[in-house]
Amino acid sequence: MTGHASTTPDAGTLPGPLVGVEWLAERLTLPGTVVLDASVGAHRATGRRVPGARRFDIDGAMSDHSVPLPHTMPGAAEFTAAMRALGVDDADTVVVYDTAGIYSGARAWWMLRAMGFDRVAVLDGGLPAWEAAGLPVEAREPGTAERTGDFTARPRPGMLVGADEVAEALGDARSVVLDARSRERYAGSAPEPRPGLRGGHMPGSVNLPFGELQRDGLMLPADELRTAFTASAGNRERLVVSCGSGVTACVLALGAELAGYRDVSVYDGSWGEWGLPSDRPVVTGRAPVGRGGA
Repeated sequence: MTGHASTTPDAGTLPGPLVGVEWLAERLTLPGTVVLDASVGAHRATGRRVPGARRFDIDGAMSDHSVPLPHTMPGAAEFTAAMRALGVDDADTVVVYDTAGIYSGARAWWMLRAMGFDRVAVLDGGLPAWEAAGLPVEAREPGTAERTGDFTARPRPGMLVGADEVAEALGDARSVVLDARSRERYAGSAPEPRPGLRGGHMPGSVNLPFGELQRDGLMLPADELRTAFTASAGNRERLVVSCGSGVTACVLALGAELAGYRDVSVYDGSWGEWGLPSDRPVVTGRAPVGRGGA
């Protein structure tokens, strides 16, 4: 681990769910270290990567395209096949990052943990922090694997939840639903980027934009993260986190774990599901809207 310069770095020992660029640089070439680029959307096309990084394609194989919602978690068999195609073994240590900083890398981290794999951490600051530290990059897009891995998904219930479970949490005094979208989207004063969605938020949810858990592109220290969550959640320890499509909600999940929360779920459908025209209640400002007057 970092801080023990006299010992040989151990690729298999993670200091926690977040690692710094120096930590990864010391272990990048060790056997058993796998780096995955989980960039999404426009952030994918940078033409640069951490050396040897492979593509964890949330826009592609790492989402279930049989459902009409964006970035839906695939089934265990599909996830296993995709991870094996990336050459990942059960014994590997995986570091995930994205080219935006702390954005979609956390989604890959949560997906792996939801599938029973704990030897994974997010690179703090992502590719921008790596480059800012003067560390080498390869001038190419993330690649694929030279061999097939033996990764096996072992799904954990409760880490990803659906709309009905979110509705239950909204009515539970011991729980809080945190919305990672911008304050403007939460209030319904800014349009949703995906067509056909209602604006606003779930009644009873609390807005905590994911960017407020970061400073200078890095995650806040644990004590500041706890302060931010306490300001939003009070003394409630059961957190359900949501966003637009289940991606940046995982930044809240990462922050919550760093802050010491142990009962956290990600709403996989997020606003891409809840915001569809339906009977599920939506609040814009202080006025409830939606079918049935709910």
